Amino acid sequence: MLVRDAMSTVILTVGPAHTLRQAAALMSARRVGAAVVLDPDAGGIGILTERDILNSVGLGQNPDTERTHAHTTTDVVFAAPSWTLEQAARAMTHGGFRHLVVLDRGEVAGIVSVRDIIRCWAPAREPAPVL
Repeated sequence: MLVRDAMSTVILTVGPAHTLRQAAALMSARRVGAAVVLDPDAGGIGILTERDILNSVGLGQNPDTERTHAHTTTDVVFAAPSWTLEQAARAMTHGGFRHLVVLDRGEVAGIVSVRDIIRCWAPAREPAPVL
């Protein structure tokens, strides 16, 4: 199975000037764990994850004044839609992260997460037996 089969193609994007609270509210409303940060002034594509927001709050920073650009990962590892899920899982394991931005011909095509991969690999959920 390939990344294109597992990735989410509806992508939450935020700008570098969004506050962490704004980003968190958007992520919560969309029920996603990461947002793509588009910042043409800082090199283009970055990623902001729930862990980035959690780390900021844990340090006592104010989510109403902290901006996404200060917490965005910019040395992003990108996946291709043609990667196998094994390649994506290996990249995540090696890098210690749970999301990959998927690029197709230089454009953001989607995001694939550990959860997406597990959904493809695990059998469909069956109802718990009644005892």
